[in-house]
Amino acid sequence: MKKEKEDQIKYQNSDQNPEVRKKEYGSMNESTEDAVASTVSSAVPLTSETVPASSHIKSSTDADSTSHLGDSDLEAPSEPPVPAPEIVMAAKDPHALFSGGGFSFLTGNRNGKFSYGYSSFKGKRASMEDFFETRISEVDGQMVAFFGVFDGHGGSGTAEYLKNNLFKNLSSHPDFIKDTKTAIVEVFRQTDADYLNEEKGPQRDAGSTASTALLLGDRIFVANVGDSRVVACRAGSAIPLSNDHKPDRSDERQRIEQAGGFIIWAGTWRVGGVLAVSRAFGDKLLKPYVVAEPEIQEEEIDAVDFIIIASDGLWNVISNKDAVALIENITDAEVASKELIKEAFVRGSSDNITCVVVRFDIS
Repeated sequence: MKKEKEDQIKYQNSDQNPEVRKKEYGSMNESTEDAVASTVSSAVPLTSETVPASSHIKSSTDADSTSHLGDSDLEAPSEPPVPAPEIVMAAKDPHALFSGGGFSFLTGNRNGKFSYGYSSFKGKRASMEDFFETRISEVDGQMVAFFGVFDGHGGSGTAEYLKNNLFKNLSSHPDFIKDTKTAIVEVFRQTDADYLNEEKGPQRDAGSTASTALLLGDRIFVANVGDSRVVACRAGSAIPLSNDHKPDRSDERQRIEQAGGFIIWAGTWRVGGVLAVSRAFGDKLLKPYVVAEPEIQEEEIDAVDFIIIASDGLWNVISNKDAVALIENITDAEVASKELIKEAFVRGSSDNITCVVVRFDIS
């Protein structure tokens, strides 16, 4: 990356840039509002009736919108769902998305350089409910990097709250450095409780996934709630670092039913017939069945070439293997993240699409 590009990226991510202090999706939505033209077969108008506000919450037309690539523990009923109207999207400018990136160094047992890039695109949705965070900070004398993707549903309030508070709460936990996994679990639970206590308006019933990667010393700590996903590339192979929290997972169904809840088929398996993820922040009306308890995986950084963190707007149409193959030879992390989003859009993603790519250059 040229020095001019690096300086520009540093400024874009610094507190000196007033754009950093803005709600990130205000500028993105403005830039993409005129970037996408829609044509619908059979003269079906593109309205909120044909494009639901969120793929996680049931509406009358999103029967298939939360299905994922791969097998599930439950089989769907034999009756096929009613097909949704075919919608064809044509982008006037495929580069019209919100993106950026940067680089830094890890400190711990040894030094290692890493770079990161992010891209986010409203896509075919009427509103933007995805948020993300990229943060590099010194905590107790150690450089720490935090990356997160938060896919909201029922509104953007929960996802925005996580962007603004999750890492702040984590880095201030007294055992953050010495007992990182315990700190992550406690902070996820407490942040969920804080949101529900602080939010008194309609956003209290909104919710969000959270997929995060924390770089600390020579380790990666991946914590996941919901169906955003983290995938690593190791010697050209795609390695999942998170497991989607879906109601059709046998362990998730058992947990929900033991808590007094239920799941039913409504286009896809849903908690209470409403929500297509089994764990999430917020969603007050579905507590205690939908929880913000993270599953955590720990990896050595030197065993990983790069990681992809993305919302289900990407994973609904691109497999783990394809995602890794698409960007394996792209060394610029920002370019890689943009390539994944453009490919997801070309493959017909009907959701907001957000992606963070982190590449490691360990010396």
